[in-house]
Amino acid sequence: MKLRDRLEHDGAFLFRWRGHLPLILLVLAIPALFETARMNDRLGEDLSHGWVFLCMGVSVLGQLFRCVTIGFVPEGTSGRGTKQQKADVLNTDGAYSIVRNPLYLGNFVAMLGLAMSLMVWWFVALFVLLYWLYIERIISVEEEFLSRKFGAAYDEWAARTPAFIPNFRLWKPSSNSFSFRTVLRREYHGALAIAGAYFAVEAILDLAIKGYALKYWLTEDYVWVWFFIACCVIYMTLHTLKKQTRLLSPSS
Repeated sequence: MKLRDRLEHDGAFLFRWRGHLPLILLVLAIPALFETARMNDRLGEDLSHGWVFLCMGVSVLGQLFRCVTIGFVPEGTSGRGTKQQKADVLNTDGAYSIVRNPLYLGNFVAMLGLAMSLMVWWFVALFVLLYWLYIERIISVEEEFLSRKFGAAYDEWAARTPAFIPNFRLWKPSSNSFSFRTVLRREYHGALAIAGAYFAVEAILDLAIKGYALKYWLTEDYVWVWFFIACCVIYMTLHTLKKQTRLLSPSS
């Protein structure tokens, strides 16, 4: 199989299963958590928690970038589907005027914050390498699809717009108005994923590696428990509104 065909084959596979990357990273993070536990002992609980909250801010920034991007795109584009490519129109303004893949960039920043929270340099380096290999293949498949569908218009936009590192000098305001309803309908999955990832890391670190008693952990680190519960409630509320009502539908 030619290298180009191999990249396309691998990209199609990864596109279908791209939502499972955080779970794979969480498994890979387990060995690093033993080093995290040692760093926590050196820094103390206050500094360690302060660093984690700072890293969570980085993750939230990545999610907010996704939300801003999604809020301005028209229906039928930038979807979360995994079975097939879909693009009714070509997005070239707003976030797409400074970078061709703003949603993948947002994902990267969100997951980078989580990787940094472990305070293990080699795990951060491993994450960056794996994400680049992973996203390069997915992007190659998507670009082939968009090039075939939109032809010269896509090629012209791709020639001037960087793939992953934003060029803010190219900024062009979006031609669409911002839709908060669209953000609520499409981005609640990402918010829960971030909350669940930080909750899982803290639980594994404190309960499985440090050996804290569950009762003690629930008392001392209750903020993680309540934060995760709150995000679950929000997720279920928005999911129900999306599936059972028309409050979040584009035409409502």
